[in-house]
Amino acid sequence: MLVRSSSTIIIYSLVLPIVQALSTTSSNIMSTSSVALRSVKQILPAAPRHWVGDGFHVHPVFSNKAFTEELSPFLMFDYAAPQQFKPNKGSPRGVGQHPHRGFETVTIAFKGEVEHADSVGNRDVIKPGDVQWMTAGRGIIHQEFHSNEFSKKGGEFEMCQLWINLPKKNKMTKPHYQPIVDKKIPVVDLKGASVDGECSEETVGEVRVIAGSFLGTKGPATTFSPVELWDATIQKKGTVVDLPFPDDFNCIIFVRRGEIDVISESGDPKRVGAQGVALMKREGGSIRIQSAQKNTSLLIMGGLPLNEPIAARGPFVMNTWDEINKANKDYMMGKFGK
Repeated sequence: MLVRSSSTIIIYSLVLPIVQALSTTSSNIMSTSSVALRSVKQILPAAPRHWVGDGFHVHPVFSNKAFTEELSPFLMFDYAAPQQFKPNKGSPRGVGQHPHRGFETVTIAFKGEVEHADSVGNRDVIKPGDVQWMTAGRGIIHQEFHSNEFSKKGGEFEMCQLWINLPKKNKMTKPHYQPIVDKKIPVVDLKGASVDGECSEETVGEVRVIAGSFLGTKGPATTFSPVELWDATIQKKGTVVDLPFPDDFNCIIFVRRGEIDVISESGDPKRVGAQGVALMKREGGSIRIQSAQKNTSLLIMGGLPLNEPIAARGPFVMNTWDEINKANKDYMMGKFGK
């Protein structure tokens, strides 16, 4: 986030029009040399994979940081790295019916297809580039499988699922479903920067804005608390980019593909490898990244911390253990998905 100091505003009438003209230049060309850079708080290496059902071989990306206020409002992150599946003549692989309450699931398909069905009547196929944003709220039962078409043909499969906490006041909201197709997700050109923070005209990658906003472009997802979720690609090795990020938000950088160096004010780079995570300090208004490989792909996420108690057990995330027990009872009594 860029903040212009009042001391830099020139009030002389002859110069003011020039200042106004400069302020209207393209929002994609930005200097962050005067904005403090965030530094890395902790790097989480890639976690060992495990199977969720028989269709999703995932890295538990947040590892032991999952369900902590340190990541709020994000809770959990499963990433299924690219994997080849043979054609399947039997039942599609995946996870059968299971309940959720108190949070949202966000599923992003990169390769392959995921078929979703739930207890409130939603049914959809999430194709490459698509995002499914499901608000469990007061309770929903859903299932997730490889689509019938993908199962028959086989192929490479890659996806991820994020869990995002709901504020206490919204935990019992009515279940809701946002199908966000690839063509509805805006793409912003990513400009290169120097180590001094001066941006160039050269386009070095792109940012797909799923939620929140990037350089004034808003993502299509509707959220219950302020959230940023960007799918970024840097094309060339050795490219430096600056990404303005709200300074009061938690910030998490996941390296989906490639390697990066995160550069702080001190200039000391911190290397993050494939499937690794950089948890950023909540100090500074910009992230400076240098790609260490070509075609580096990142998921950059974060949000305003909820600062509320987290009680999590299995498929339920509430604020107290009494509420967790109530969720179990309500599910057993058939009160979900209504």
